[in-house]
Amino acid sequence: MNQLESLKQWTKVVADTGDWVELQRFQPDEATTNPSLIWKLFKKPDYERYLQEAYGFFKSNHSRNPTLQEFLECVLVTVGKKILDIIPGRVSTEVDIRYSFDVESTLEQAYRLRDLYKAYAIPSSRVLMKIAATWEGIKAAEVLEQKGIACNLTLIFSRVQAIACAEAGVTLISPFVGRIFDWYSTHNLLVAGEEDPGVCSVKSIYNYLKQYRYKTEIMGASFRTLEQIIALAGCDRLTIAPKLLAQLEANAGPIIPQLQAPKVEKSMMPESPVTEKSFRWQINEDPMATEKLAEGIRLFAIDTQNLEEILLHFLEEKR
Repeated sequence: MNQLESLKQWTKVVADTGDWVELQRFQPDEATTNPSLIWKLFKKPDYERYLQEAYGFFKSNHSRNPTLQEFLECVLVTVGKKILDIIPGRVSTEVDIRYSFDVESTLEQAYRLRDLYKAYAIPSSRVLMKIAATWEGIKAAEVLEQKGIACNLTLIFSRVQAIACAEAGVTLISPFVGRIFDWYSTHNLLVAGEEDPGVCSVKSIYNYLKQYRYKTEIMGASFRTLEQIIALAGCDRLTIAPKLLAQLEANAGPIIPQLQAPKVEKSMMPESPVTEKSFRWQINEDPMATEKLAEGIRLFAIDTQNLEEILLHFLEEKR
């Protein structure tokens, strides 16, 4: 048994890629996408035919050409559909990161994406709406969850984000391991012999949510090393890039689960509910979370614009 097979015994493995060749190779339970991954996907010439499919999908229901936003949404869902043809579980489709501070726009696009999946005969149970874990993103996700639309809250760098998501009834959260490690490394704050700060963050979130029996599942994300992955074996889910999946596949030997749900003490009560004021204050008090959340939103926004340039060029050729 190789390490990838062993890990799958304890944790649902999610592929951090939209490349169906890689999905077919590693056979993950689920898959996640984001603007960066899809932009890189469509830079490959072999994948242009899926732009054609997305365009035909729109034209089959409209007598006019799509706007850039309409085409972008069709592309996201077409990619999601292709992924779902390969994997048994769910795909995470990202709501436009530029709506991270806009509840209404987040809701409106999530509804449109849901309806596009329905047009492909794909049930909501197989799709997660991926939303940045800002206060506004969490409030939008709370509404969506109440309407039966499951969400994956991403760019989580602090426990207060995770707790707010759990209190909102969010289905899945994605705390980032590697980006936390990067911040501590850049600021020369790593201490020899101490545990990886990104791993510690996920463990803290996992233990808290499991201790108080929140339904929200935890999916560690953004890994830099195999050691980070192995240290979180037993987490509900781990989303892993193809390069690291290949390394796990190449290594023989068992992986022992490191995370187990703690016993619940009936006398213990969870922390006070997270309010907007306490959320914003605790994020503000954490320089790493403040910087990495803002940076993550900015970088995904840039890659969304890069993807739009490819789509716009395609649409101009269709005129």
